[in-house]
Amino acid sequence: MQEGFWDDHESAQKILRKKKSIETKIKDYESMCQDFEDIGVMIDLALEESEESLVGEIEEAFRLVIDRIEEMKIDTLLRGEYDKNNAIISIHAGSGGLDAQDWAEMLVRMYTRWADRRGFKIKTLDYLPDKEAGIKSADFLIEGENAYGYLKNEKGVHRIVRISPFDSSGRRHTSFASLDVMPELDDNIEIDINTDDLRIDTFRSSGAGGQHVNKTDSAIRITHLPTNIVVTCQNERSQHQNKDTAMKILMAKLFDLKEREQKEKIEELKGDYGQISWGNQIRSYVFHPYTMVKDHRTNAEVGNVQAVMDGDIDLFINEKLQQDTQNRN
Repeated sequence: MQEGFWDDHESAQKILRKKKSIETKIKDYESMCQDFEDIGVMIDLALEESEESLVGEIEEAFRLVIDRIEEMKIDTLLRGEYDKNNAIISIHAGSGGLDAQDWAEMLVRMYTRWADRRGFKIKTLDYLPDKEAGIKSADFLIEGENAYGYLKNEKGVHRIVRISPFDSSGRRHTSFASLDVMPELDDNIEIDINTDDLRIDTFRSSGAGGQHVNKTDSAIRITHLPTNIVVTCQNERSQHQNKDTAMKILMAKLFDLKEREQKEKIEELKGDYGQISWGNQIRSYVFHPYTMVKDHRTNAEVGNVQAVMDGDIDLFINEKLQQDTQNRN
């Protein structure tokens, strides 16, 4: 009886979340239609009164509406089974030494800025800084509707070309960092994990968290022996919380691996995971001798590299989603 109650409760919660999502979409659409009407009124007023001073205001209002339309277009392309889920992001520095570690940290900032633009929440799960510069790796959770759907195609190798700030001779360097994206799984999705297949190690946290974190072995590292998948978590307040979070990351990684092994779903869920190897970048960020960001899958290009590094990556997300939709059709 109790089990049936919780099943019904979870189903009711899902229905309420779906209802809220639909209501939000309707509200956004109606608001956009009203903005179009307001622009029309402003244009009529400007023509009647010969008010050239309104031109700038009209252009800005029109630009904002176009931006909203682009966001809605992206939403319509998110039809995957897990697209609505939160996203777990893992970033690892690749070849390139300090430059690669600095680049990995820059990517963390880029995706954090992107999430902030959308009003998503960011939760750091694990962060391994280097003593000299940058980070060796970072895991974080981005919470928001369609977070995984937006970010799933960001999976792959990201390449930077720039004058190295760590080279006293001022030479140009090329560095790499890999990014993995997985959906955060609902509690009702079960992954069979044999506890005998796990090696769980504790160690002292090196991250932020105050005296308690630094004085106790609260950080957790879990190794899944059959696949050699390793996950760590050290940013929660207790060892128990770190273990729970690490298990959630491990489940997401094993689930992702399982889905990719199913041939009938491999093209849909795999994305560019198979391309995560140095030299097989999905996107290049060039700071010198010119500035350009280019996605090698869609050929989408942006000349304002600083805007991209500040989180303006929707063009690349949209172009890849459209390409995937066309390929499916």
